[in-house]
Amino acid sequence: MASPAARPAAKKKRVKQPASKTLWRRIREPLAKSRFAKGAVASLLAGAMRFVKLTNPMAKGSFKLAGGSYSDREPLIIGLWHGQHLLAPALYPSERGLVAMVSRSADAELNALVINKFGIEAVRGSGGRETKSRVEKGGATALIALKKAIDAGKNVSMIADIPHGTPRDAGMGIILLARISGRPIAPTAIATSRRKVLEATWDKTTINLPFGRCAIFVAPPIEVAADADDAEMERKRQELTAAIDYATEQAYRLVDGTQ
Repeated sequence: MASPAARPAAKKKRVKQPASKTLWRRIREPLAKSRFAKGAVASLLAGAMRFVKLTNPMAKGSFKLAGGSYSDREPLIIGLWHGQHLLAPALYPSERGLVAMVSRSADAELNALVINKFGIEAVRGSGGRETKSRVEKGGATALIALKKAIDAGKNVSMIADIPHGTPRDAGMGIILLARISGRPIAPTAIATSRRKVLEATWDKTTINLPFGRCAIFVAPPIEVAADADDAEMERKRQELTAAIDYATEQAYRLVDGTQ
């Protein structure tokens, strides 16, 4: 009788990937090697976003991403959820410069090229896997770059939840940025009445579609004191999570006509 060590290892059950994800993996490598291809795809995506904006008039009660109700609080840190932010570059007004944090991943390079088409600067990094008072080196470097942008009078945009972490649960990176910059966070959400939700994605990525209505909702800004301790930072993190959730509910209420 064969010993346990000699027995063949059991075959792992293969998890079937969504067709869209499999297709993306096949084209990602050749796309990443071609500057022309990346530029062309970025231009097509930017054009599509402009078309969606053009064909989705703003719903009554909608806010502006900048220069609106909280213009006297600028520069602001605009905080959004992953998967709900795709139309943001097309909706941002050009009156004040904007710098956005974009992931360091290879896939996110295309995102950086797209936002550049709208005159938005990209800082590569992420909120990182944070403790209550620190972030990883890459995330910390990005936060420093964002603080410099704020010091120069620009608004900054940051996805509040952590890539492939718990969706719609704010990370500590954006709270740290508010503390070190002294600028408030604007909890923000964008919605369109016509949309396609990719249910298989971890963040329920929402594709905004043309020929509907659009809404932006910005909840009251959240400030973080420069001397905030770990307990206060955690409290602010939870407050931000609730605030962006509220903004999201209100944005969908505006476009869907629900009360």
